[in-house]
Amino acid sequence: MLIHVPSLAIGASITSIVIVIAFLGFESIFNESELVIEPTPIIQQAGPAKITMNTFLANGSPMLGNSNAPITLIEFGDYQCHFCNVFFHSTEDDILEKYVKTGKVKMIFKDYNIIGPDSVNASHGAHCANDQGLFWEYHDILYSNWTGENNGWASSENLAKFAQEIGLDLDEWSECMIEGTHSQTIVASNEDARSLELTGTPAFFVIGPDGKTTKLFGAQPFETFERIFEEELKK
Repeated sequence: MLIHVPSLAIGASITSIVIVIAFLGFESIFNESELVIEPTPIIQQAGPAKITMNTFLANGSPMLGNSNAPITLIEFGDYQCHFCNVFFHSTEDDILEKYVKTGKVKMIFKDYNIIGPDSVNASHGAHCANDQGLFWEYHDILYSNWTGENNGWASSENLAKFAQEIGLDLDEWSECMIEGTHSQTIVASNEDARSLELTGTPAFFVIGPDGKTTKLFGAQPFETFERIFEEELKK
């Protein structure tokens, strides 16, 4: 069940783990182009990173929607990102209603933490929620409580409040946060974003039934996604 409502204030606190990553500047751009996806290599080759299907599908959220849906939508996002929040509130619901719930599109969210340490902690909170089967509920409550960048809304205390509000076992969730259980997954997702040469968030990739991959940069309106989805569904 998707949650799009403000949170209640429930007291709780945790100790959070901060993952050290390289923060990149945000560049608001829009571009559509087709990428060439190569088979996942068995042995890592030297030189530039290879773009494989794992670059899009690994190190992310659980799949939202029918696993047999012909189209896959991947979002690289930062929970503190203003334009990610704009997409969540203005476009995502329409995609869910018209395409995900009807079995035409499946969605995956991947972390690209470019704003600050709270972004990483928020990502970790979502992955720890996933251990209890509530990734998307936590994803939604984060964006529903967004109030800006690096202003404290995604503090350790607030992340714990969100966890309690959606019904997570707080002891189990807190232990996951303290131990940094999903640190490597988050780091790997950021590496995937850099392999794709992303310069900002949100960034989207639409993989069609024939493997054609279209990229979209920025908080594009629903009509942009609709046009691409409908073109892919004709194949």
